[in-house]
Amino acid sequence: MKQMNKFRGDMLDMDVVSDNIIWRACKPVSAVERDGAVILEVPFQAQTDPKFGSDTSIPRENHTLVIRAYGNAIIRASIAFDGKIPGDDGILLEWHPSLKPEPLKVIKTDTGWDILDSAQTLRMRINTADQPIKFWSDQIPAPAESFEGSVFPDGKVEVPFMAWDTFTPTHLESISLGYVTEKGQPYKSLFSFHAAHDEKFAGTGERFSKMDLSGKTFILENEDASGVNSRRAYKNVPFYISSRPYGVFMNTSAHIRLSLADISTRAAQGMIEDNVMDLFIIGGGSIERILYNYRRITGFPRNVPLWSYGTWMSRMTYFSADETLKIAKRLRDEDYPCDVIHLDTGWFRTDWKCEWEFSPERFPDPVGYMKKMREMGYRISLWQLPTISKDTLHYETATKNRYLAPKLTSEGDASNFGKVEYGGTIDFSNPEAVKWYQGLLENLLNMGAAAIKTDFGEKIGADNNYYGMPYKTLHNLYALLYQKAAFEATEKVYGKGQSVIWARAGWAGCQRYPVHWGGDCACTWDGLAGSLRGGLHIGLSGFAFWSHDIPGFHGLPNFMNSWPANDLYVRWTQFGVFTSHMRYHGTSPREPYEYPEVAPIVRKWLKLRYALIPYIYDEGIKATESGYPVLRALVFHHDDDPVCWNIDDQFYFGENLLVAPVINSEGIRDVYLPEGQWTDLWTGEIINGPVMLKNVVSPLERIPVYAKTGSKIRVYPYKVQYTDEMDLSKSVDLVFDSTFKGLSSSVLGEVTGL
Repeated sequence: MKQMNKFRGDMLDMDVVSDNIIWRACKPVSAVERDGAVILEVPFQAQTDPKFGSDTSIPRENHTLVIRAYGNAIIRASIAFDGKIPGDDGILLEWHPSLKPEPLKVIKTDTGWDILDSAQTLRMRINTADQPIKFWSDQIPAPAESFEGSVFPDGKVEVPFMAWDTFTPTHLESISLGYVTEKGQPYKSLFSFHAAHDEKFAGTGERFSKMDLSGKTFILENEDASGVNSRRAYKNVPFYISSRPYGVFMNTSAHIRLSLADISTRAAQGMIEDNVMDLFIIGGGSIERILYNYRRITGFPRNVPLWSYGTWMSRMTYFSADETLKIAKRLRDEDYPCDVIHLDTGWFRTDWKCEWEFSPERFPDPVGYMKKMREMGYRISLWQLPTISKDTLHYETATKNRYLAPKLTSEGDASNFGKVEYGGTIDFSNPEAVKWYQGLLENLLNMGAAAIKTDFGEKIGADNNYYGMPYKTLHNLYALLYQKAAFEATEKVYGKGQSVIWARAGWAGCQRYPVHWGGDCACTWDGLAGSLRGGLHIGLSGFAFWSHDIPGFHGLPNFMNSWPANDLYVRWTQFGVFTSHMRYHGTSPREPYEYPEVAPIVRKWLKLRYALIPYIYDEGIKATESGYPVLRALVFHHDDDPVCWNIDDQFYFGENLLVAPVINSEGIRDVYLPEGQWTDLWTGEIINGPVMLKNVVSPLERIPVYAKTGSKIRVYPYKVQYTDEMDLSKSVDLVFDSTFKGLSSSVLGEVTGL
């Protein structure tokens, strides 16, 4: 991204001299009702280089802006500069049955048009009157005509277009509505809403930055982030939330530049690399309701099986059936609860060369192996990726039938970890390729595999001829198509509510196919902090189920051979207990017994995890109905508390628990308790919020955890080693009232030894 201190360069990535033309929306010339929508005819004026003034020598171009409403809290504004107005059948959309189109009508006023719904509620206002100006000098021309208006998505909150973001008439910082042409063809769309000086922002996907995203610009383009401490992201989501409060969902898979009060500090603006712009402006009165309404458009998460909430054990990689059987037995013998053994890159004939078939040398009897593991209470998860090497079993078939997208030029650079030359990437825009891929997975699932890890969905070759759409359309969408295919294959074998995948990439709609994890974090304190931030942000972007690699994926300073420190291993485990899903994974051994100095502490915390599974399961059911994340930023429930907008190292775990992980070797941190009464999990002390607790000391066995005073959660009062030993009907309620004297005096203390 260039730093030119000019809209043209900073927002549009254009050189000062270019054959591109920027077109700015002017005042609508007509407004009519049609099929429950309001149709605005909007003229656009070309802008002249180098100062960006209006060029009246170029005739205006007229385009249609379609305004639709859904329910009482969503307004949709769609405009096609060279294409078709989107309908209700897009791949990103999965409409909730309760969300119905709301007919609109338009009324002419003295200053323009008002758009009302059937309840006579104002949903949008268009201003066509001239701005009042007292001229005292003719040195500066009058401002160019601009599109002015405000959206009232829920009839209450006003979301104004940023019409007059100028220093002089020829120096723009944002454009309320616009587009860019190259050689006469529109290829970029522009929008801008006003941002107040104290407005805050959240959402946009998996961000590893601070909680409040104001003053930042993001490129919504999925990338292998190679960790959790950069501005790259595996999971970008074309959706943001404002503290005003409102949300904007950009219904597109195109790359987007989104500036949240940054390039212009008084504008939230986007540049969509597409000639069609489809915006859903979402109200609801709170972050909770805005997220709920967003999911009513893009889909709610599917339910996941009980066993998925247990411990997942993995490393990169296990290499044989014998090796994992020994590990599985030792976990049982030493009383570490565990439900899943994940086989990463080493279950093929050659590491990393995905063939969707077990190596006959490493796994001579895969069906018998998975049956034996199942008898021990374990399920098997299998890694794979969507790229195929030239010297593997399926390359010829995939190439011959065009399941792989043909190269246009040279070899592409689809995601690759090792020194493996890939021959191509499965083209999920081709329905026949999807069927073929699902057949490969179904074979493995019918053999006994329980879950598929859909790795490397964030990057595809740019120089390929894809079946259904061009690269720029498919790139971000690829994750959704990939995960949908894998989830549907799993569901076909195991049924609804019993299916789960393990996915890394993401876009709008991917939340429908859980679970997603945070990517390749470093085994460091900042890796832990970055992972938590990613989890909080993805939760504010529509994803309910989320996990991460415990205790970080790769070592430092040596990628493969540096082991995590003992205290980091414990602290990351404690954090993992309070996330929807819990998986150990990394480049060095991750089994607790490999860390003997702290293994007894880890064992107690894993027992706590299993004791909490009834509560986690209940919160998971709620997530499928509300879409609310299991791991929630404090601002999710306290968006009117300015302190919460700056807290990115604490979270709600479900509805009733507040968790503050320890992210340092000192075991000391500050803890903020928002409004309400809070019960200390360890002591039973009741504390009134809001309050900042300074320098809270936590020995290695503890982290700060608080429950809402008066709340109750379901817990399991018996010791188990895996979830098949659980009968949730035998769960009991743990009540956090005056009778609660701390965890050690409760049933949790009896089960865990904490």
